[in-house]
Amino acid sequence: MRPAQEELNPLFSALPEWLVPVVILFLLLALAYLGMWRGWRRRASRHDLPPLVAAPPVTELPPARLQAGARYFGTTVSGSWLERVTAQGLGPRSTARLSLSSEGLDVIRIAGSFRIPARALRGARHDQGIAGKVVPPHGVLVVTWEHGDHTLDTGFRLESPRPGKGNGAPPKVTELHNEWVRAIGKIARDDKEHSA
Repeated sequence: MRPAQEELNPLFSALPEWLVPVVILFLLLALAYLGMWRGWRRRASRHDLPPLVAAPPVTELPPARLQAGARYFGTTVSGSWLERVTAQGLGPRSTARLSLSSEGLDVIRIAGSFRIPARALRGARHDQGIAGKVVPPHGVLVVTWEHGDHTLDTGFRLESPRPGKGNGAPPKVTELHNEWVRAIGKIARDDKEHSA
């Protein structure tokens, strides 16, 4: 009996025993990756956004009222902090450099820089989470803006600047966020008054 079975399965009898589970695991991982990729593409097509306004090169940024390093957490549909928007490159989390000027908020990041024009800004607040990312209370700066037919919330966590000599302790993240909330709110109000 045994020689006949070996003749029927010469390929399987020559394989090491550990190879079959490895191949099965690899196939399962490939299927999982394919499912995630298809889900990401489906999510991107759900939000029909026009192209983002491009941020100018760093050397050509307008004079800034505020600048800060930040962590870009993501963009969601306003009022729904878990409905993440992935269209137009808004999906990937990344480090960023923020520059707020009278022209708007420039978000400089490797994953794709963009500008939120002053006319699109609707306000800002600090919150505990966005796009599935949760941090301590008041740990996320949320900027509300309009793009196309959508009102969006974009979340950042500002980095505290390190103190220089004689500067004392760096400001807390909440204090930084408050400063940005006030400045963005002022730009949004001023732009609304000019367009009225």
